[in-house]
Amino acid sequence: MFNWDEEWNISFAGCGFRSIYYLGALSCILERVPQLVHGASKIGGASSGCLVAAALAVGIPIDQFCVEVLTMAKEARKHTLSVFHPSFSLLRIVRDSLLEKLPEDAHRRASGKLCVSLTRLADGKNILVSEFDSREELIQVLMCSCFFPVYCGFIPPSYRGVRYMDGALSNNMPLFEQRNTITMAPFSGESDICPREGTFNFFEVHYGNVSIQGNTGNVHRICTSFLPPRIEKLAEICHNGYMDALRFLRERDLLVTQSFSSGLMLEMITAKPACCELVMEAAQTKDPTNGLSPPQDAHWWLDQKVIENLPVGIKKILCEACRDSHHSVTSSFQFTEFLPVEAFFYLLTVFLLPIELMFFFAKR
Repeated sequence: MFNWDEEWNISFAGCGFRSIYYLGALSCILERVPQLVHGASKIGGASSGCLVAAALAVGIPIDQFCVEVLTMAKEARKHTLSVFHPSFSLLRIVRDSLLEKLPEDAHRRASGKLCVSLTRLADGKNILVSEFDSREELIQVLMCSCFFPVYCGFIPPSYRGVRYMDGALSNNMPLFEQRNTITMAPFSGESDICPREGTFNFFEVHYGNVSIQGNTGNVHRICTSFLPPRIEKLAEICHNGYMDALRFLRERDLLVTQSFSSGLMLEMITAKPACCELVMEAAQTKDPTNGLSPPQDAHWWLDQKVIENLPVGIKKILCEACRDSHHSVTSSFQFTEFLPVEAFFYLLTVFLLPIELMFFFAKR
């Protein structure tokens, strides 16, 4: 049972591109028990988790954050080596996004509310930062917490003249030790909101205050944290976060009874899907004589079951991103989804990469 009489915190573990899991979880909580987020004393995070925490602390809508994650993933997947391609800079994209989205008084809103985990380069000690003197200083702290060595470059950014690395390297779950902290992680383990793995767990690892079970599911989750999966998979991860948060609310008896009144349920059932405009638009471009049902034929880019429980705003964003992603790839290249063809293209990439790198550095 959750104790509303005590102060509580929320903490997000670093997880790279799988931070979209948090957006699904938060959309569920904000839809059903918004006070759980708005009433939190502190909101902490490390690496990509601190970006989610910062968005909540300064009041950036989660649907805007969802757009940024999808845009970043699509940009990374355009390159031969994804995030490791020399022309792709994850930190630069993050900084540009922060400069664009953070309000001018973001440092005032975040001070005392936001808790960011940093790892000091000199000695590897963990530092928690909760006070920010300026908007630029807030951005510096967030950039430091997101810097994973080699993956993001070789020269760590600095904050107040000291260089720091990814906070996940020393404390991936800030505020974990404090009482009544709600922990979130997209890896199956002992976090309050996390996936539940039905397979056999060989062992369990506690790293940076995050419990991660040793199973094949978590191996895949860790890999897709660094290398962005397809947009359809990101939509599925977002929906999984929603369902895991819903299970947490049920287990803690936090669901508001009024939310399930017959009137509201009837409204949810009869409401049109968020992407119905896209379905109708695509259906009008189809040949009505082809014998196919317009709704099924027109909405081939994303299965509705993958996002069926998400709120309207998030659902629409994911649907549009999947449609745009499919439309950007011509039908002549859809056969590359087959494993033998995909393996051939990977081998071809190995031979073409040196030429591409030479061209890139010559252009620089």
